[in-house]
Amino acid sequence: QVQLVESGGGLVQAGGSLRLSCAASGGTFSTYSMGWFRQAPGKEREFVAAIRWSGGFTLYADSVKGRFTISRDNAKNTVYLQMNSLKPEDAAVYYCAAVRDSRISLRGRDYDYWGQGTQVTVSS
Repeated sequence: QVQLVESGGGLVQAGGSLRLSCAASGGTFSTYSMGWFRQAPGKEREFVAAIRWSGGFTLYADSVKGRFTISRDNAKNTVYLQMNSLKPEDAAVYYCAAVRDSRISLRGRDYDYWGQGTQVTVSS
């Protein structure tokens, strides 16, 4: 059983930056591909970014491409989401997720484990 704990959310002005972290425990982190998803009030959960278990391949939603960067440190069992040039429409609860597979996916249903989420608020 893998436990995921997100941190790093908060309030930031539009144009600002935040770095989210997701610490994993209870499994062999390097065998899990990781994803970030977000859900704004009244909206469905949407894919943000994903990274392969080796870190050698990443995938981004078009809405965040060029502004967000996903990375991982397998020695620290942590995945990060660096968010730059934040916009009000980026405000949401951000969740990290893990799947024990070398492939990465933008479908939430493909992930086996989820964190509790961290709130990101962007003021205009």
